[in-house]
Amino acid sequence: MYPVSTDEVRAILQAAARVGAPIVPFGAGSSLEGHVNAVEGGISIDFARMNRVLRLSVEDLDVTVEAGITHRELNKALANTGVHFWVDPGADATIGGMAATGASGTTTVRYGTMRETVRGLTVVLADGRLIRTGGRARKSSAGYDLTRLFIGSEGTLGVITEITLRVYGHPEAVSAAICAFDSLEGAVQTVITTIQLGIPVARIELLDEVMVDAVNRFSNLTHAVKPTLLFEFHGTSQAGVSEHATSVQEIAAEHGGANFEWATTTEDRARLWRARHNTLPASRAMRPGCHCWVTDVCVPISQLAECILETKRDLQASKAFAPLVGHVGDGNFHLNFVLDRDDPAEFNEVKALNHRLVQRAIAMGGTCTGEHGIGMGKIDVLEEEHGEAVEVMKAIKQALDPENRMNPGKILRL
Repeated sequence: MYPVSTDEVRAILQAAARVGAPIVPFGAGSSLEGHVNAVEGGISIDFARMNRVLRLSVEDLDVTVEAGITHRELNKALANTGVHFWVDPGADATIGGMAATGASGTTTVRYGTMRETVRGLTVVLADGRLIRTGGRARKSSAGYDLTRLFIGSEGTLGVITEITLRVYGHPEAVSAAICAFDSLEGAVQTVITTIQLGIPVARIELLDEVMVDAVNRFSNLTHAVKPTLLFEFHGTSQAGVSEHATSVQEIAAEHGGANFEWATTTEDRARLWRARHNTLPASRAMRPGCHCWVTDVCVPISQLAECILETKRDLQASKAFAPLVGHVGDGNFHLNFVLDRDDPAEFNEVKALNHRLVQRAIAMGGTCTGEHGIGMGKIDVLEEEHGEAVEVMKAIKQALDPENRMNPGKILRL
């Protein structure tokens, strides 16, 4: 169904409650853990027609939007206002889907995730009741934080229809750079030192040598096929940005980084980040006819080097093809497994590698997913990571959705 208003979403959920139909909210379909699979049938609510900006306050730096607007559509609408929405997951996801999965992305190291960016929600519950959480105030100590409860709930507790977001003014100065390293360890240590010293960076992205090769081929680039970091710096003056960038350049040099290449024009920066956002199709293009299984984990920044290096050793001992890319300023990285899913041996090997990756991250005090969510794919490891806390999650689910009709089969096994 294709609603055009919150009232129509309420009507759909009220009708679904009368007949016991499952509900699956659908945004752009870009989620990676089977979030929108209708495993028990029912009604798919497609938010493609609920894509308006409802209200903007430049003075308060906030905006209220409908769930179906994508982050690129939102920034296009904000283009001449002097403000920008900075959460960028790469894919052109809807804001509702980003809230539902607790999304983040390349700029999280400076601007935060959806959990820090969302100020309030309009949510329709399983029985058709309408609630509004949070508000426009900068802070509140009034009652339970229901906004954060619904962020990351993946449609299992209710249907998000409207979102109030924090936006930021455009930085006065922006600069980007790319730097290749002799070793993966050197690249990761550069990230760790940069974060520990408190140097403000807007983005720090890591591509291993396998991913750089794929990106070069796909985007017709000529970067050195080595572990590579991409940086972006935002500031109030060009002098300040240059100072921070120079500090990072010096740190990189100490860890084997060379040939810092600057991208100061808008066109050069766009080209650089376009190549970064094309890592998924670039990976897939290396094995035509195969499919991608994308996974992610997140660990404390002090454990990042060990986790990545152990993962790389595990991959090198296997036959799997899995370029690595990460939002390493947050301790979050991804593997893009490219596999023949009809080959049982290859599929089982990738499944085992993914399982060991997740176990490794959890053992280091990390999480089984930094931004993709649980969906169908990581239900078992959620229980391993959170233990008895999962029973509390089930109790909340039971209280809000006693018939288990809201996106059943996701996050929790009931």
